[in-house]
Amino acid sequence: AALGIILMHIQSVPWAIGQVVSGAFSLEAGFGGLLGVMVQGFRRAAFSNEAGAGSAAIAHSAVKTRFPASEGIVALLEPFIDTVVICTMTAIVIVLFNADNSFAWGQVDSATSTVLIDGARMGGVDLTSAAFDSVLPGFRYLLTIAIILFAFSTMISWSYYGLQSWKYLFGRSTAADLSYKLLFCLVVVIGAAVSLGSVIEFSDAMIFAMVFPNMIGLFLLFPKVRQELNAYLEAIGRK
Repeated sequence: AALGIILMHIQSVPWAIGQVVSGAFSLEAGFGGLLGVMVQGFRRAAFSNEAGAGSAAIAHSAVKTRFPASEGIVALLEPFIDTVVICTMTAIVIVLFNADNSFAWGQVDSATSTVLIDGARMGGVDLTSAAFDSVLPGFRYLLTIAIILFAFSTMISWSYYGLQSWKYLFGRSTAADLSYKLLFCLVVVIGAAVSLGSVIEFSDAMIFAMVFPNMIGLFLLFPKVRQELNAYLEAIGRK
């Protein structure tokens, strides 16, 4: 859908990209604004693709392959597709939402990550839904279904990550397995009851708590990674 909207407004895409770049790096934004945009970008990028957090490695480690480096190379595509391609396309669609200047962008509220549009504050899913629905009427219903499916699949993947970590700490017993599943279901209920801002802030804090020790491990294991990569490249060269 995003690609279709972009192709329909292909003549306005350079303008949309220019709006994004100029808004982030303009003199009006200032150093503080630029730094804020970068911080927010890194936070959301880490949240979307988990790069450097070490969580995706749990899923990839379950793959049976002769050369672990081959799976690592496949994993490198995830941040590019997820963040660079999909998120960029979504951002362009949102900017194209007002390509004809049909309304004036209001002041952005950094606390709620919303923008004032025609007297109403919109942000996140609401803003994305309005942008798509302006070109594809009724798309908001399809987007709602997609979001539900994304949320459900995310719960499944993160429950798997947590379960493997839990088993590593407390053993692979039935009691440990059941206790984790009960705890996970409890946290899901709590997460659905609290505000979205609190959930995002807690998630950002936990991702940072994962990234810090994981980065240390990456530096310590760098010689082993290089050894595995060289072995894989040599095997490819022999073929």
